[in-house]
Amino acid sequence: MSAPDLSLLGKRRFAPLFVVQFLGAFNDNLLKFAMLFLVNFTLYAAAPAKAELLATIATGLFILPYFLLSGLAGQLADKWDKAVLVRVVKAAEVGIMLLALGGFWFQSVPVLLACLFLMGVHSTIFGPVKYSILPQHLDRHELMGGTGLIEAGTFLAILAGQLAGGLIPAWEGG
Repeated sequence: MSAPDLSLLGKRRFAPLFVVQFLGAFNDNLLKFAMLFLVNFTLYAAAPAKAELLATIATGLFILPYFLLSGLAGQLADKWDKAVLVRVVKAAEVGIMLLALGGFWFQSVPVLLACLFLMGVHSTIFGPVKYSILPQHLDRHELMGGTGLIEAGTFLAILAGQLAGGLIPAWEGG
């Protein structure tokens, strides 16, 4: 077994998909953790039980679309043009994150929770698309390495999003 071919990261047929997946996973976690830091240290600082309950609700809202829509997302990935789906899903991500920015601006927990749920829907739909599009862009001998790079990038993005979510309030506060 050989290591993934890192040169794929510099190839036009793979790098954009890798970056799009990385940024999507980063945004999911940045949103969730920035919201939890806002709630824990600002909005519900005097009510830790409320903040803890909200953390549980936030996690549940993010995961719920995976349970409800995974089958439908797989059917969409099989039925529709994958390039169109990627564009639509990523345009929706920009809109959701702009709405979340408004939620942070106005410190609106309901708006942030709705955005977190919508990002879960976004990720649920994008998941099957990213894996079903790989065979169209990679050669057979590159497929396993490309999948490994996507997974590694996803885990790094999750970690980076969690860390950035914790740094933003501190940075914003000077």
